[in-house]
Amino acid sequence: MTDGPVDSQAAIDGVGDLTAGELDSRVHEYTPGEDQEGIPFIGAGPGDPGLLTVRGKELVDEADLVVHAGSLVSSALLEEHCADAELVNSVGKDLEELIPLMRDAHESGRTVVRLHSGDPAVYGAAIEQIDALESEGVPAYIVPGVTSSFAAAATLRTQLTLNGVANHVAFTRPRGKTLDAEDDHVAEFVEMGDVTTCIYLGTHAVSDTMDRLLDRDGVDPDTPVAVVYHASWDDEDVITGSIADIGEKVEAAGYRASAMVLIGEAATGAGYERSFLYGDWANGGAADAGSDGSNSAGGAAETTETEADD
Repeated sequence: MTDGPVDSQAAIDGVGDLTAGELDSRVHEYTPGEDQEGIPFIGAGPGDPGLLTVRGKELVDEADLVVHAGSLVSSALLEEHCADAELVNSVGKDLEELIPLMRDAHESGRTVVRLHSGDPAVYGAAIEQIDALESEGVPAYIVPGVTSSFAAAATLRTQLTLNGVANHVAFTRPRGKTLDAEDDHVAEFVEMGDVTTCIYLGTHAVSDTMDRLLDRDGVDPDTPVAVVYHASWDDEDVITGSIADIGEKVEAAGYRASAMVLIGEAATGAGYERSFLYGDWANGGAADAGSDGSNSAGGAAETTETEADD
């Protein structure tokens, strides 16, 4: 059994120069839903216990130790699935504390689960923990979850992509301690027009972000904005408006964290065009028909594949 302190930064630096051509061999051995050795990093979803994936539920239900992301993981989910496990809140703990905790528990034979909010792939800081664990000889892997922008879209009864309205989605965060001003591209995404911009970790900065957008000539102040607080939680709340007034509305509501901000016409779910998927193109209309009036199966399959997200 390994014991003592860990050098987490050295583990991170050790993988810094890897390229796509040097993928871990496990990439070709497992799919995300399969049983794997080690500690699973599970996306807990946006909050509602029912939105935890089936695989995630199976693993959490079996856990002896659950290290979770504090209040970002709903108490309802912890109570429903972790009643028999030891719970450790990761908030306020750095890598040098978390890694030995999980390492020692795993090496002593306990079943350890790391529970992240949403999906670990989006602002989850999971990889640095996984690399540090594996540098200590403890394998780990990711089980995906439902990210909050998807839950927010479901609450709003819309899609992040809508034919003729939004062809692109941008996941971003506002400038601050983590993101320098020159790396803030929110305005650029909004100026494109056909992008749904999803702002994570930005509830506290809604007014500031909107003020900066209003200073840009290429941004329409009437662009719709929806702010979904605690998407899928029992206390979920929805605030709608425009770039011009949403900041004032969010401040009046008093929310400073845990809300998803969606900017763009798709937030309203209106103004879209019928997609090709269920139109004449998919069904082999006259323009696409063969010489005998029938459509080729290959053409229909290709259309369905390429237009499935419309």
